[in-house]
Amino acid sequence: MTIKIIETQGDDLLAKVFIASTDDGSLIEFVESVQPPLPRDKKWVLIVSTLKGCPINCPICDAGLKYGGKLSKGEIISQIDYLIRRRFPDGRVNIPLVKIQFARMGDPAFNSAVLDVLKELKNIYEIPGLMPSISTVAPVNSLNFLKELKDIKDELYADGKFQMQFSVHTTCDIERRKLVPAKTLSLKDIAKQGEEFFKKGDRKITLNFALVDGYPASPSVISDYFDPEKFILKLTPVNPTISSAKAGLYGAIDPDNDKSWIPLKQSFEEIGFDVIVSIGEQRENQIGSNCGMYVSTKRVEAC
Repeated sequence: MTIKIIETQGDDLLAKVFIASTDDGSLIEFVESVQPPLPRDKKWVLIVSTLKGCPINCPICDAGLKYGGKLSKGEIISQIDYLIRRRFPDGRVNIPLVKIQFARMGDPAFNSAVLDVLKELKNIYEIPGLMPSISTVAPVNSLNFLKELKDIKDELYADGKFQMQFSVHTTCDIERRKLVPAKTLSLKDIAKQGEEFFKKGDRKITLNFALVDGYPASPSVISDYFDPEKFILKLTPVNPTISSAKAGLYGAIDPDNDKSWIPLKQSFEEIGFDVIVSIGEQRENQIGSNCGMYVSTKRVEAC
């Protein structure tokens, strides 16, 4: 199965969004970007979709505005192939770090085809700096996915060549249901799965907090469940989306005011955790390469 590019948006020097249609007419999107101040020849980030939308419909994410099912292995690879071969036609990418994130539209844990893609990547391209990245909210039925993912990671992407991320957003399991309206593993169970997933030499597992105003992020809860030797925390803003505006949800991190996040960062560091504050270029909000889902604006226009 293939995809057809129907529109592009963005800045070649920062980030570009590609809108594509699948064989059944569904719209998906994928992204290539750099991570300033690093230039593309040092780090290149590819972000691909795994579902045709998302069934969860989180109120801070536009991917759930419409859901049309799972993408096939071929449709996922087609996104990667388009991004790679438009710059490297022979499939040989000599960039020190090439991060392929399965995190654009849809939670990858819902689609076992993602596992098949991970098995194939090294056979299709020559990318010494390849580092796949999986981000999931940890649905309750994801245990088999995570087990097979661990086996693939250990066999093909050992020694820090894989990035695992759980999107948790808040340390209260009850409040988390409002931000992630689906049956997911509890924080305690996420910690257990992370412990089983982690192997010596791996990158630390990321706990991502897209911090929403009014939702707790408690260092004491994190310290109760998670080992700072195996987990790292990432604090991110809530990017402007159609969904977050409709839900009246506002980010607790102000990209223009470091006082909005420094105290929380320090409180996590005081209990031994490494903390990343990931604030992207604000121009990406206009491009649509952050979490705003540029394809959603196309759907709105179509209505």
